[in-house]
Amino acid sequence: MKSKFIGALTAAGFLALSGVAGPAPAQAEDIIVGLITKTNTNPFFVKMREGAEAKAKELGVELRTFAGKYDGDNEAQIEAIESLVAAGAKGILITPSDPAGLTETVRRAREAGLLVIALDTPFDPPETADATFATDNFKAGELIGQWAAATMGDTAQAKIATLDLSEAQITVDVLRNQGFLQGFGVDVKNVNKMYDEDDPRLVGGDVTLGSEEGGRTAIENLLQKDPAINVIHTINEPAAAGAYEGLKSFGLADKVLIVSVDGGCPGVQNVKEGIIGATSMQFPLRMAALGVEAVVDFAKTGKKPQNSEGLSFTNTGVELVTDEPVEGVPSITSEEALAQCWG
Repeated sequence: MKSKFIGALTAAGFLALSGVAGPAPAQAEDIIVGLITKTNTNPFFVKMREGAEAKAKELGVELRTFAGKYDGDNEAQIEAIESLVAAGAKGILITPSDPAGLTETVRRAREAGLLVIALDTPFDPPETADATFATDNFKAGELIGQWAAATMGDTAQAKIATLDLSEAQITVDVLRNQGFLQGFGVDVKNVNKMYDEDDPRLVGGDVTLGSEEGGRTAIENLLQKDPAINVIHTINEPAAAGAYEGLKSFGLADKVLIVSVDGGCPGVQNVKEGIIGATSMQFPLRMAALGVEAVVDFAKTGKKPQNSEGLSFTNTGVELVTDEPVEGVPSITSEEALAQCWG
């Protein structure tokens, strides 16, 4: 793999050794921006690509897009990064499928002079990339946790199930899960690790792979462990829809609060129909558009993006969506959200 970086690294080394000044600031028509998503079928990533394409067209730069064949296709993302380095791209926007497994490839890309921005999912460690543009996923989880606790009122009898992405402790999965638990009032032992809590209200967690089928299977498994589950947190809205179908098969659909994160149009519609009690909406179009702007600014000025105040990343926004608002937790209605949703 290293051979694909030799040209870029050799050129950079020659300039440094010879004392020759670096290249003049790039013109828009010479700027290539790469976008690498986990897949090209998930509506979240489709909307992300739309945002990047629109901003690239507006700024007059070239956008090249890549995606894995499936969520977790790390090899495809490595190949995409190497292709962009070889093409002379100025920067890469990427939703890493394997936040730890891509670190060496990203390191080499940065050494070749590219700006690398993680979108949505931080790297592990986060400083692997130059910057992260993302939803505050901990806040997204915290909002739905606060809403669920306030809606339930007396939470002493809560029986909580968490329907998570995988067993791999992926950053976005951990942040949403731990944010939800903290928002609900569970003593979170380690915000960076799932499943180490000892609160007796926790029935347990199961994996969904972020799919509707996975959500249904996971809740069916957990209901066999404790049929009194009355609060469910899901990693995303497809998993929430699956959980609802699983609850229906047990005759429990109207007895359980379901909360989630995403803000996709089908999920928001499920809030409107009462299937999901509340969801936290994120903004993939805005995320990608800001990323393209940042790469172009870097290409022209050398300036790297700054984190949002008090955070280790650039926060691209989150809104709680519910038609049953509670005091002290700001929210928008499903009707308002349908005008902003994606997918």
